[in-house]
Amino acid sequence: MNLKPQEVLTEQDVKKGLKLVIGDGLFSETMTTLTGGAFIVAMAILLGANNLQLGLIAALPTMVNMFQLISIWLVRRFNNRRAITVICSLMARFPLVIIGLLPLLLPGIVTIELIIPILFFYYLMGAIAGASWNSWMKDLVPEKQLGAYFAKRSSLMQTMNVILSLVLALAVDYVRDYHPAFELNAYGYMFIAAGIAGLLGTTILAGTPEPQKYLPKENIFRMLMRPLKDANFRRLLVFNSAWVFAVNIASPFFTVFMMKSMGLGLSYIIGLTIISQISSILTIRLWGRFADRYSNKTIIAIGAPLYILCLVGWCFVGIYTQLWPNLLLLAVIHLVMGFANAGINLSLTNIGLKLAPTADAIVYLSSKNIITAIFSALAPLLGGILADYFTGRHLKIDAEWGGPRWTKTLHIIELHEWNFLFLFGALLGLIAVEQLTRVKETGEVEKDYVVRIMRSTMRNNLKNNFLTGSLMNGYSQLKSVFRRRFL
Repeated sequence: MNLKPQEVLTEQDVKKGLKLVIGDGLFSETMTTLTGGAFIVAMAILLGANNLQLGLIAALPTMVNMFQLISIWLVRRFNNRRAITVICSLMARFPLVIIGLLPLLLPGIVTIELIIPILFFYYLMGAIAGASWNSWMKDLVPEKQLGAYFAKRSSLMQTMNVILSLVLALAVDYVRDYHPAFELNAYGYMFIAAGIAGLLGTTILAGTPEPQKYLPKENIFRMLMRPLKDANFRRLLVFNSAWVFAVNIASPFFTVFMMKSMGLGLSYIIGLTIISQISSILTIRLWGRFADRYSNKTIIAIGAPLYILCLVGWCFVGIYTQLWPNLLLLAVIHLVMGFANAGINLSLTNIGLKLAPTADAIVYLSSKNIITAIFSALAPLLGGILADYFTGRHLKIDAEWGGPRWTKTLHIIELHEWNFLFLFGALLGLIAVEQLTRVKETGEVEKDYVVRIMRSTMRNNLKNNFLTGSLMNGYSQLKSVFRRRFL
């Protein structure tokens, strides 16, 4: 297949490319669903992974972004982003088949220590391909359609994730309950299927046209310093780094907490994840329209506070003796997290694309990915260490009412190894949001104005704005308390 870029893309070429990128996204999401999230955590726990190893597995996808320097060098050397993306994707996705074959062919020697290096190579080659892909998409997708296009792509990918995750969770729980000796084999088949899906996606991506782009032949480290000299982009890096550190010190351990502390099966965990994903699917196109109409910064300023409140909510999970109140609280948290994450993730990607000059897009985006990768990788590793430290330690606050005939004790909050991480994440998230105010974006609109417009839109379209509006107001109160006490 011809992988050479084209000097000029016609409107027909662009339309074809946008369709193919969505096709690759669906296959890539299938691959990610089969090998990520709750499934990789469950497999790691089955293989006896400790907290630090669980943190390392969570850190790998972002840790390898530090190697995107290789992608810049390759793009500058060959000026062919499509070929680099396709070849590196093939090299990334084939190892998934190897991981899947290990428990089937060599069940006696499969250990988490053997799996982690292979996962590292998978994520490494994916990171190199991803940096080249980002630059490619910057030139392929029209700037005015960035929010709407990637919102559509994300919603389709999340729909695929919802359907596939539910089927897989029910299947794995069935194997675990009735054929526990074959549980590891089930994960093996999932990895093989993931590798095949990824390779099919790469084949589709190979047919996507690429506009020709030339990088200047200058020192690579001097090129990487250019974004750091851009004051506004530097402020974005500070916010983005602080935010991913706050999120990743807590979020990788949500599944671990539900499996180890609450004893929930994969069906429950995936069911909650589906609630989050459905919330994202129903709102991500709304986020995309508002990001295009107003600004990505405004969308982040709305979504980040909601996510912080969800982190606080995690501290209260597990304090009830009965299962159903905990599940109800988890459902509400996942619902709001899905809504918030849809806007945050979409806007974080788009604001980086928007603030990066077209001529230096790969340099700016790779610098952003490399710097944020350091903080994304350190956070779950630190989280694993802190979880070990807080094992056997807890903070419990109860309220007791005593009377002549009976005494009632109300559990207010109980923090232990995982909950401490969630609280730390919330406090660090508050600090990160303060850095966002310093970032400037063309066309940004006052947050409160957009909130009013979104409330009106959701009232008319979804009839479901009450919870969102209340949480937005609740964040303002939480922020004022934080400022008085800590700043």
